[in-house]
Amino acid sequence: MSKAQDPFYIVKEEIQESIDKLQSSFHQWERIRPENEQRVRLTKELFTNCESIEWQVDELDKAISVAARDPSLYGIDEVELENRRRWTSSARTQVGNVKKAVVAGKENGNSASAMHRELMRLPDRSNRYTVEDNDDFISSESDRQMLLIRQQDEELDELSASVERIGGVGLTIHEELLAQEKIIDDLGNEMDSTTNRLDFVQKKVAMVMKTASATGQCMMISFLLGLFIILFILVFFT
Repeated sequence: MSKAQDPFYIVKEEIQESIDKLQSSFHQWERIRPENEQRVRLTKELFTNCESIEWQVDELDKAISVAARDPSLYGIDEVELENRRRWTSSARTQVGNVKKAVVAGKENGNSASAMHRELMRLPDRSNRYTVEDNDDFISSESDRQMLLIRQQDEELDELSASVERIGGVGLTIHEELLAQEKIIDDLGNEMDSTTNRLDFVQKKVAMVMKTASATGQCMMISFLLGLFIILFILVFFT
């Protein structure tokens, strides 16, 4: 049986992912101050995840024990069994170390919190100075936040003005296109009208040529040619 199909390795990957997430949460937990509420919530999550992973490792150990009774039935040997036992032992050690560190940190955090509360009760000058420093820090942070908000408002105003300018340019382009479209339509209408006139003239010429003599036809052609030139000049150059 390949590793991709072996239930042991499928469960092993799931447990390893849980251990990786546990260690990531633990490193985040270490960076948070003991009195922070987020650390209290994260502590509970770490304990819950540790218990869940330990239960999964125990179940995997039970499966290894069952396979050890008849390894050939499951297509494995003693070396593979030993590797699996070694991995579950390593996984249990990793989870146990995280759990011990969280317990120790929780106890130290409780002691530090108690000491902090006791110190807060003492009316000494250091506390007064600390409170004043905290007030100054809060005030400076508030001013900084207000400055950032004003900068963001100014950037939004500039962005809005840019959008309005772009909208105005788009509207102008739209109006120009409409005007050009109207000019093209008018030119098309004039061309149609001129074409109709020329067709009419050609028909008249044909009729006259059928009924007129040779001399009369020449005169008529000259007259119509002059008329055509005059019409052409009037249409295209005026």
